Amino acid sequence: MRHQKTRHKLSRDAAHRKALLRNLCKNVIEHERIKTTEAKAKAVKPEVEKLITLAKRGDLHARRQVMADLGNNSEDTKAVVAKLFEEVAPRYSERQGGYTRILKLGPRPGDATEMVYLELV
Repeated sequence: MRHQKTRHKLSRDAAHRKALLRNLCKNVIEHERIKTTEAKAKAVKPEVEKLITLAKRGDLHARRQVMADLGNNSEDTKAVVAKLFEEVAPRYSERQGGYTRILKLGPRPGDATEMVYLELV
């Protein structure tokens, strides 16, 4: 049964949503802090947490799973995965979860959408 398995749809079709989440994950890992809307931050937070948990394992299978999640065939993905496994994951070796934090910034001037920072703790 799929009780309470709903995800954030973000008013996009499946392919667009997958690409958006993939790019947001890459940016969070690469820059360690991004400014985005609250809805997007809440949607991408569990994805980033899963990637960091996989990277903490550190084996080849985990690396290949992360590559598959972030898109296999680009050079920037390889750089992001290398940073994730060599810099980010060892930082959280003693931590059991909660690798990201959402800091509210207030409404965006143009359309009053709630803006936040999504950052690695």
